[in-house]
Amino acid sequence: MDSHQANDQTATPNRSGEPQTLGFLLLDNFTLISLASAIEPLRMANQLAGRELYRWYTLTQDGLPVRASDGLQVTPDASMHSPLSLEWVVVCGGVGPHRSVTREHVRWLQSQSRQLRRLGSVCTGSWALGQAGLLDHYETSIHWECLASMQEAFPNVILNANLFTIDRDRFTSSGGTAPLDMMLNLIGHDHGRELSAGISEMFICERVRNEQDQQRVPLKHVLGTTQPKLLEIVALMESNLEEPIELDELARYVNVSRRQLERLFQRYLLCSPSKYYLKLRLVRARQLLKQTPLSIIEIASVCGFVSTPHFSKCYREYFGVPPRNERLGGFERKSDGSKSPPLIRQWGGESNALEPSSCAQQALANAQGEPTFASVLLVS
Repeated sequence: MDSHQANDQTATPNRSGEPQTLGFLLLDNFTLISLASAIEPLRMANQLAGRELYRWYTLTQDGLPVRASDGLQVTPDASMHSPLSLEWVVVCGGVGPHRSVTREHVRWLQSQSRQLRRLGSVCTGSWALGQAGLLDHYETSIHWECLASMQEAFPNVILNANLFTIDRDRFTSSGGTAPLDMMLNLIGHDHGRELSAGISEMFICERVRNEQDQQRVPLKHVLGTTQPKLLEIVALMESNLEEPIELDELARYVNVSRRQLERLFQRYLLCSPSKYYLKLRLVRARQLLKQTPLSIIEIASVCGFVSTPHFSKCYREYFGVPPRNERLGGFERKSDGSKSPPLIRQWGGESNALEPSSCAQQALANAQGEPTFASVLLVS
């Protein structure tokens, strides 16, 4: 699946009817919130579908407990070397990934890749995939704290500041709750937008963010302290979105020529100052469209556009959709469907005796009494 296919929510169901099996590899000091944000949508997908669409296992290098970055100790389901038939492998990183990734991790991930596994990561787990050479020439996301260091360590990785990225058989996410959005997009692709919308409703998630949504990366973290003039100019831009400052005036504020100003932006931000300023205004407009009841005319004015048609044109060119469609682009739920929900089969009879039991099965069995059980009917 390429990076654009994730936005196409047409379902491509698993024709075998068997659940897709995921292994979550927990590195030392992984972030618990990112792990939960990735697993919980899978649990709810099973609950709303009324059957096991996904099965998952937590893994560590040796099968022993590992501590999350908040100090909580997690006992995994198995060692990463257990004979599990995994289809997806997700590396869960956190604090200090360069210290947590071992040679054994690297060799195991490379072996999973050779078996055509779908490989992913959350938070700083991309570091492990990068160290294994499995992200070369792939678009990749990672928590913003590691953007600069990862780019230096793995120059062949195509890094971006997106919340998450889905590029062919790789899916990588930044930290916090961003894995929730990534998994909702993946579930939507596999089983349709109605299911991902239902999960979003259950988690009281106002909207499902997509690959165009970006992390709010502090520019000083990208540039360090080497370019104080550039940081000062960007701060001025961010403070003056409603009434944009002319470039000549910006240059005078920080005692540089306009030519120097343009060189700074081209060298360090890879674009002209006017284009960067426009991006700031459009990103702010998108936030207002999604999070406020302001009219499109009001948003255009607040973000410094002289006319609504000009705003709409710029918005469409940058985001690929007009502002009106952006605002109306939420999921719609169907109200029909009277089919009886399927019953959960008794677990254990069909499993490989060598496989540990999956907590997905118990969670699904426990959910049978929930009013939302099998509330989203899937095309078989």
